[in-house]
Amino acid sequence: MKSLKHLFDENRGWAAKIEEEQPGFFETLSKAQAPEILWIGCADSRVPANEIINLPPGEVFVHRNIANVVVHTDLNCLSVIQYAVEVLKVKHIIVCGHYGCGGVAASMGDESFGLIDNWLRHIKDVYRFHAAELDGIEDQIARRDRLCELNVIEQVGNVCNTSIVQGAWKGGQSLHVHGWIYRLEDGLIRDMDVTTLGPDE
Repeated sequence: MKSLKHLFDENRGWAAKIEEEQPGFFETLSKAQAPEILWIGCADSRVPANEIINLPPGEVFVHRNIANVVVHTDLNCLSVIQYAVEVLKVKHIIVCGHYGCGGVAASMGDESFGLIDNWLRHIKDVYRFHAAELDGIEDQIARRDRLCELNVIEQVGNVCNTSIVQGAWKGGQSLHVHGWIYRLEDGLIRDMDVTTLGPDE
């Protein structure tokens, strides 16, 4: 069995570089984490949370899944949100999708992919909610990318409607929920202008 030795070598090089630039960084980091951001993103390997917003370890609490979906029955995602909001007291929750998302693209067809079909059902629902707009977009790529945007907006709504976030707002906690989308072709993030500061919004 291969040991992936090169990854251990890369790890040692990375740790040594950080320690050289910031002596004691890891010792300090090991004592506690106090991120202000929870990032809910896609599991796509090309969309690494810390790297694309250029923040070091300890600054972003991260949950990733196929197509950055937030489902009210997903105990994994809900547990992450609860820990981030109630224990870490994050100030921002960012739902970040990306153009060209394979999960979104897969949800648009009738092909069966196995187990993941159950997960993609949530994105198919987003399409159904916005079918009139999406069916009016003739270009397949433009339609897919618009669904990527609408999926982010829908998931922001889902985050806001969790009992966790509702409870935090009710208790007066300062918490902003944002919807962003990332473009693989240029590495840039776009704000979807759906930032929510409380239940009234």
